Amino acid sequence: MNILCVIPVRGGSKGVPGKNARLVAGKPLVAWSIEQALAAGLDVLVSTDDEELAEIARGAGADVPFLRPAELAQDTTPTEPVIEHAIAHRVAEGRRPDAVMLLQATSPVRLAGTIERAVREFEETGVDSLVGVVAQTPFFWHPADSGSATAEYDPAARPRRQDLTAEDYFYKETGSLYLTRTEIYERERNRIGGRVGLFVMDEAEGVDIDTLVDLRIAEQVLGDLYGSAPGAHGPEETGDIS
Repeated sequence: MNILCVIPVRGGSKGVPGKNARLVAGKPLVAWSIEQALAAGLDVLVSTDDEELAEIARGAGADVPFLRPAELAQDTTPTEPVIEHAIAHRVAEGRRPDAVMLLQATSPVRLAGTIERAVREFEETGVDSLVGVVAQTPFFWHPADSGSATAEYDPAARPRRQDLTAEDYFYKETGSLYLTRTEIYERERNRIGGRVGLFVMDEAEGVDIDTLVDLRIAEQVLGDLYGSAPGAHGPEETGDIS
């Protein structure tokens, strides 16, 4: 299967200025996702509006065949048009992909083997889109206008965490990884459509950088996993970050 990996990064960021170029655990933030995708043997295209980020991405081994048009690099620009723009570029080159993996640079924590496992699950299950998620216990509550909150579980028979089954959990999108057949983008203009599969990731892979606190957490986890030196090798796919 011909899979195009698109990593969209903008130069502007309100929460953490310049975060995609910031050094995190020894390398620019965007480089983590690029190197992970290249290690999985994917065709990696970085879509950016920023020349500094373009140079960083090229240095990390990604293809940066264009600078993204300004109309696709606004604060309010959805992700899907950016992916469609990258697909159109590959189509114009005569290289239409069968599927597109979207990696968010702001979710840089992925264990060794995660991307390869996602591709295997996508091919073996035959789903149209695969969504990266992390498991959440069902102990959620909803406020109510009546003044009495409601729970997603039975408080009178509260289960022990160790007794929970896979069906008892909720699954939260990590924002880290999506894998979608190209025709879903062409037909529905969405990264999620058709038959949707959940790709369960390790809890450590759920880091999403929106604030400086998030960035520090990502740096700590990446340092634990890979060491702080650029090019350091990560552990096997065990889920253990100790």
